[in-house]
Order: sequence, then C-alpha cells, then structure tokens
Amino acid sequence: MKLQDIAHRLGRTLQGTPDIEITGVAGMEQASSSELTFLANPKYAHQVKESKAGAILATQPHAIPTIVTPEPYLDFARALELFYQPPRPEPGIHPSACIHPSASIAEGASIGPFAVVGRNVTIGRNAVLHPHAVIYEGAVIGDHFTAHSHSVVREFCRIGNRVILQNGVVVGGDGFGYAKKPDGTHYKIVQSGITIVEDDVEIQSLTNIDRATVGRTIVRRGAKIDSLVQIGHACQVGEDNIICAQAGLAGSSILKKNVLLAGQAGVSGHLTIHDDAVVYAQSGIGADVDAGAIVSGSPAFDMKTWRKAVLAFPKLPELVKAVRELEKRLLPPDAQGEK
Repeated sequence: MKLQDIAHRLGRTLQGTPDIEITGVAGMEQASSSELTFLANPKYAHQVKESKAGAILATQPHAIPTIVTPEPYLDFARALELFYQPPRPEPGIHPSACIHPSASIAEGASIGPFAVVGRNVTIGRNAVLHPHAVIYEGAVIGDHFTAHSHSVVREFCRIGNRVILQNGVVVGGDGFGYAKKPDGTHYKIVQSGITIVEDDVEIQSLTNIDRATVGRTIVRRGAKIDSLVQIGHACQVGEDNIICAQAGLAGSSILKKNVLLAGQAGVSGHLTIHDDAVVYAQSGIGADVDAGAIVSGSPAFDMKTWRKAVLAFPKLPELVKAVRELEKRLLPPDAQGEK
C-alpha cells in the first residue's frame, strides 16, 4: 500500500515522499525500510535517526517521510488494521455444536465445533462462538459478540453489543460466599444474582467476573480487563476502566469512570475508587480513593509521597546508625535509645 494511501485512509497529512510502498507496521527498533512505525513519546525522538523504518507516524515532521497526527499511537492502531484483520469463521452452525431448541440466535452467527448454547438463550446478530464456548441457560447477549474457545457465560447473565471474551473467561461464575456454621464448617450461600457486561467491553484470557450473591455485578461500557483478573461478586467496574493483569477486586468494590488499576493491584472491597484515579502496580487499596488521585504502595497512599518513602527505605539502617551515634555524643547514657 502506498504511503499516501495510508495517510488518506487515516485522514492525516503526509510530509515527504508519497509513493513509498508500505508492506506493514512495526515498532521503531524492528521496522524495515518498507514498514511504517510510530513515535508516541517525544523522549524517544532520538531513536528515529537510528530506525530503518520507511516512514513514521508522529506529531511533527522528521527526517523520514512522516504522517503528521496528533494521536500517533491511536493512528498506529488504525494503520495496523489496514494490514491485518483476525480471521473470522464463516457464518453457520457446526454439526457438532449443541444448540437447545428454545435458543434464539440471530442472523450471521458462526457457531464452532462443540460449542454449547443452553435453554432460552438469546444471541444477537453476527455472533462468533469458537469451539467449546459455552452459554448457559437464560443468558441474553447482544450483537457482534465474540466468545473464544473455552469461555463461558453463566446462567441468566446479560452481555451487551460488541463484547469480546478471550479464551477461558468466565462471566457469572459463583461469587465466593459462605456462612460459617457453629461446628466451624462452611455453608455455601446461593449466588442468586447475575453479571452484566455492557457494550464494547473486552475481557482477556482466564479472567473471572463473579455473579452477585443478590443483585448484580456490572462491568460498564468500554471497560478493558486484562488476563488473570478476579472481579468479585457485586463489584461495579466503571466506564472505560483499564484493569491490568493479576489485579483483584474483593466483593462490592466500586470503580468509577476512567480508573486505571495496574498489574497485581488489590482492592479490599466495600470501597470506592473515584473517577480518573490511577493505582500503581502491586498496590493494596484499603480505603476510598479520591477522584484523580495517583496512589501506590500497600496500604496505598499518594504516589509522590510513596516515591520519597521508597527512596528513603534503603537508607534507614544508615539513618538509625547515625541517630545512635548522635545519642552517644549528645545524650546522657540513661536517655539514649535502645541499642
């Protein structure tokens, strides 16, 4: 594809040779002379001179042909789609799929081998169920749904439009609820609620979104949830949240709009993380987080203060030694600290 055609498709301005033939998109270090790369962070601008890329997406012109864009990373994603689209199975139902007669599946669906669709399920237009995907009884699913192999939607859950479940996702598995009996054993509490996943949500591999004990667990529009994440029962994941791998939300956690949880963050439950908050990796959240706050540590607190504390921590033995030396010099023996 000609570079000028790519710029036209993206609706951006081209600076430089328009007739370069572009065969693909790659990172700056890996790109060849026939590939398009991007510069999203200005601090890496010095690497452009070292790159072998044939052209670049950037906010300003460079020594190589440049598609000028205010959003280089976004346009990198758009350009990538010009060269690669994931394969989509042909419409139709495989003979080995098990579809209950009461299920309603709209036109354009592709149901793969050994997929299962239960009693009274409703699935919208152009759904794709890859092999071994399972939809339990009474689930209601919107248009353009994709369930990759071994993903599961449990009974009576509701899924919106354009939702993607990667391999091994479980939507609506039982919440972790037990009542302790007098003899010390545990009595299982029936998880009678549901899980709701709104439009344009993607959930990555091996993530669980538990159903509520009563009421609902909800993942709101546009949220993106990484692999190996645990969302406990009755949680609310807000619009456009990003939740990174191995994070965990205990029951009844509430995340408002545009919250970012970095990898391995843990939320203790029954608390609220407000709009636009950022939680650094491996942080432990034990209290509400204010809107726009950036927190880190366990227990988590303001990120700037946490950085100062982390820098000081390795120096503590030296500080303790210095304090003891001062005690010896300045205080009488009976007033000195414990050695």
